[in-house]
Amino acid sequence: MNYQAVIGLEVHVALNTESKIFCGCSTAFGAPPNTQVCPVCLGLPGVLPVLNEKVVDKAVKVALALGCRIAPFNRFNRKNYYYPDQPKNYQITQYDLPLASGGWIEIPSAREPGRIDIRRVHMEEDAGKLIHVTGRDAADPGHSLVDFNRAGVPLVEIVSEPALISPAEARDFLQELRTILLYLDVSDCRMQAGSLRCDANVSVRPRGESGLGVKTEIKNLNSFKAVQRALDFEIKRQTESIEARTCVEPETRLWDERRGRTLLMRGKEEIHDYRYFPEPDLPPLNIDCDRVAYIRSRLPELPPVRRSRYCDVLGLSSYEASVIIASADLAEFFESCCRCFPNPKMAASWVTGEFKARLNERGLAPGRSPVTPENLCGLLTLVAGGVISGTLAKEVLQEMFETGRDAEHIVRRRGLVRIADRKELEGIIQNVIEEQPEVALRVRSGKLEALDFLVGQVMKKTRGQADGNLVNGILKEKLLSES
Repeated sequence: MNYQAVIGLEVHVALNTESKIFCGCSTAFGAPPNTQVCPVCLGLPGVLPVLNEKVVDKAVKVALALGCRIAPFNRFNRKNYYYPDQPKNYQITQYDLPLASGGWIEIPSAREPGRIDIRRVHMEEDAGKLIHVTGRDAADPGHSLVDFNRAGVPLVEIVSEPALISPAEARDFLQELRTILLYLDVSDCRMQAGSLRCDANVSVRPRGESGLGVKTEIKNLNSFKAVQRALDFEIKRQTESIEARTCVEPETRLWDERRGRTLLMRGKEEIHDYRYFPEPDLPPLNIDCDRVAYIRSRLPELPPVRRSRYCDVLGLSSYEASVIIASADLAEFFESCCRCFPNPKMAASWVTGEFKARLNERGLAPGRSPVTPENLCGLLTLVAGGVISGTLAKEVLQEMFETGRDAEHIVRRRGLVRIADRKELEGIIQNVIEEQPEVALRVRSGKLEALDFLVGQVMKKTRGQADGNLVNGILKEKLLSES
């Protein structure tokens, strides 16, 4: 613990526009290789890029949601490098005059403040995809294929300040950022499909010092778990190198998920290696303040604001709010429940508990649930009104998922109305006491934990229809007053 990590993240988000950033080719995922290409995204001679206006709007939307300052004047640059998946041998991106700067993300953190600053947000085009085929034997060394379908897909790159100090914080940052992006509906953020990708820059320094150590960049991080594991490994590797008095080299390293370690990919490039210069085929971009104001006015309620409202106004626990907010679809389902049921705390308990568990069992998104918000509210109304018990309600919810029927229909058909008739319950309770004399004796001797067993026996005899509170009260009257 004599060293401290310093981590900065570069997050690439594929925007969900229908066409690419500089041409009209489709961005649909999963098409056969090299079927969504044209002379522009293949970089053929004599073609000119034309900026997709919707890319700008979505990028501005992201920057505003992160609290960034939008630059009224910005431009594109050429980032020059050769790689087989880069057909033009340069990437059109933004460098010295990016779309936006500043901003922040608040993350759950043990340290204060839990706010991580954003350095910049800019637009760029994606490269193609290399597919490596392993050789079968010594005579077959293998080969690589290139699919240019992804070349020219619009990206927003979000660069954090080097302000994260642990792999767990980096994971939390990415999860919170992904939630915000999903609320904005600018990307599907599927890491396994490459629409959300992360490169991590990490260095270590003696604890208490303010300077930065030699950093390495880690690529091939395609899950939150991979980000955390790769950073854990790299921090340990760098710390051991420093303690062994060997140099940490500035490198770009790959994460090997199978082996659980980072591997050398190449030496780390510096800014001057890319020979940035303004893109001559695209004019500078002027973003009108009225356009920014219009996009700002159409931003949804974002996760941090919604989280505060759920906890401070609706009385939800921090856990309940976090579970609901983590999915924009689940949050909308809960909002609908709150509009038709007056107890948001009770609604949150069911949405985050039994309802979400049933969704997970079936692999369903909230929007595809056979149980609508109105149907769930109907069930909660029966519970709140004392018509059925919470235990029975779970059974009813299960049948609602299986059949799509509403709760009232199921309760009426199965005769599940809660038994709250005192005389009827007293007879059942007396039978249970006579059947369980030893347990009854333990209760009479002051061992009240045994009371739960007797309550359970009554609920079993009534198939869960007995009023639990009334059963508990009658048992205490019969057993404790006798003693």
